[in-house]
Amino acid sequence: MQLNDLKSSEDSKEVTEAWQALEKTIIYYQGRPVGTVAAYDLSVEALNYDQCFIRDFVSSALIFLLKGRADIVRNFLEETLKLQPKERALDAYKPGRGLIPASFKVLSENGQEYLEADFGEHAIARVTPVDSCLWWILLLRAYVVATDDFSLAQRPEFQNGIRLIMDICLANRFDMYPTLLVPDGACMIDRRMGIYGHPLELQVLFYAALRASRELLICQGNQDIVVAIDNRLPLLCAHIRQHYWIDINRLNAIYRFKSEEYGKAAVNLFNIYVDSIPYYELDKWLPKKGGYFAGNVGPSQLDTRFFAVGNLMAIVSDLATEQQSQAIMTLIEERWDDLVGDMPMKICFPALENEEYRIVTGCDPKNIPWSYHNAGSWPVLMWMLAAAAIKTKRTSLAQRAIEIAQARLCDDEWPEYYDGKKGRLIGKQARKYQTWTITGFLLAKELMANPTYLPLITFGKLPPEVVSRACEFEIASVDPYMPR
Repeated sequence: MQLNDLKSSEDSKEVTEAWQALEKTIIYYQGRPVGTVAAYDLSVEALNYDQCFIRDFVSSALIFLLKGRADIVRNFLEETLKLQPKERALDAYKPGRGLIPASFKVLSENGQEYLEADFGEHAIARVTPVDSCLWWILLLRAYVVATDDFSLAQRPEFQNGIRLIMDICLANRFDMYPTLLVPDGACMIDRRMGIYGHPLELQVLFYAALRASRELLICQGNQDIVVAIDNRLPLLCAHIRQHYWIDINRLNAIYRFKSEEYGKAAVNLFNIYVDSIPYYELDKWLPKKGGYFAGNVGPSQLDTRFFAVGNLMAIVSDLATEQQSQAIMTLIEERWDDLVGDMPMKICFPALENEEYRIVTGCDPKNIPWSYHNAGSWPVLMWMLAAAAIKTKRTSLAQRAIEIAQARLCDDEWPEYYDGKKGRLIGKQARKYQTWTITGFLLAKELMANPTYLPLITFGKLPPEVVSRACEFEIASVDPYMPR
């Protein structure tokens, strides 16, 4: 069955053309569909846009699952698992055991096809993808939920693959936080943007992958990993909900922090210096009932930028409390021009500008202010916005965003991203016919039309035994300004 066969006679021109464009992006390996290229723009040099990126494929995979094309997702999961290194690397320049590649492409030699994986060794700045293995687990879980095919996840090689990923995530380390310590550029924001350490996006994906792994590791011999997950989940959940949260009450508390505190009674645990926070800008920007998770927390650091992936996925994955989820959606509604504007949706806000831009990005010409990852607008984020809106029963926000996108995306030939404070300019270096732009739009519309699909990417309440530990931790580290 072709993707074009899945269209409805009631589909708009934009939806019809989106399905036609998506059909052209499918990659075949040994006669089987195994993924989608990043972009199908024949007017420019392919570079690495002719590869299938794990994070890019997420929205493609979900729309395939919703439309009964689970075979593509199954093939993708099987083939990418084969690319995962199973032995310890003796060379520090080689990918470590358990990593899932950033991308892969189909090559041919002497009439024989093979897959070539890129773990970041060919990428710009040689960035190692931390998020690939986390998204891979989430896609495996989505496949199981959509198809009821538990046999795939139960296969020994899949159980071992999950274990190897968890070994990386839960390994002994120098760090003493429950969060995941990562280098800069290790996620969707894959260029230098000052998000090294414990960036929100990866903490939320880490949390979701832990939840998914706990459901999937059902075979004997995995008890040690399940126990480790149960130990980490409540600490991670409470840590993010407490220390990353910003609303007007929390801002007031931080504003009055004392610094250089020592000992167990310290309130300013990360030694945040008052003068490093743009209080007066935040005071104007934060709605009374709005709030969001900060971009990063670390020693003497509170990155107060709004990052869309982390905040939206915090709602979708049930990391955010109900109160926090509503506050995030209120912020998006009240600051619509800043965060959505004329093209959904800003990957972060505000942009790094002037001297800060030069220092933090290294004068990256692609990350000029209000472009690309420095506060550019990315249509793929629509599906996350739609999922979060459904979860919080704020669907009018997602519908409004979809209508804005539908009026432009097709005519603009599905660009990768948009530039400008309101997203009015097609990205200076944006590829046309970007696959996750197409699938982000289709998936957002499909989720809105069929909210019953949401369980593919949501989790609900934590297991009772984990909840009890989370409650113990939150009570032990109670913060009067933390939303309950």
